[in-house]
Amino acid sequence: MIDIPYARLLGLDIEHGEGAPVLVMPFDTGKLGRPGFLHGGAIGGLLEMAAVAALLQQLDDASAQWKPINVTVDYMRGGRELPTRARGRVTRLGSRIANVEAIAWQESPEKPIAAARMNIMIKRK
Repeated sequence: MIDIPYARLLGLDIEHGEGAPVLVMPFDTGKLGRPGFLHGGAIGGLLEMAAVAALLQQLDDASAQWKPINVTVDYMRGGRELPTRARGRVTRLGSRIANVEAIAWQESPEKPIAAARMNIMIKRK
């Protein structure tokens, strides 16, 4: 599990593999919005945590602090009552700002349910 309070609240777990870690959000009824579909806030939170996980892996600096500057989420299809996965990708890593993208899917990464773009401020110690 990820040691970030919001990630713990969502019940996120990590699947390690090649590249950035894949975060898995298990389904539970507390994450429902309209009947039968995940709440957009839960999906957005998963995307944010996936972006942060990718950034932290690339920073390789446990003492660095980070703060989201902005987040844009595109919802493509409804999230069903299934586990949801997400992976982030750092598109630019500067000395103080990082640009990160993330996608979330349920059945296949080729069929995303949502995508996000983030700018994250970095403070290195």
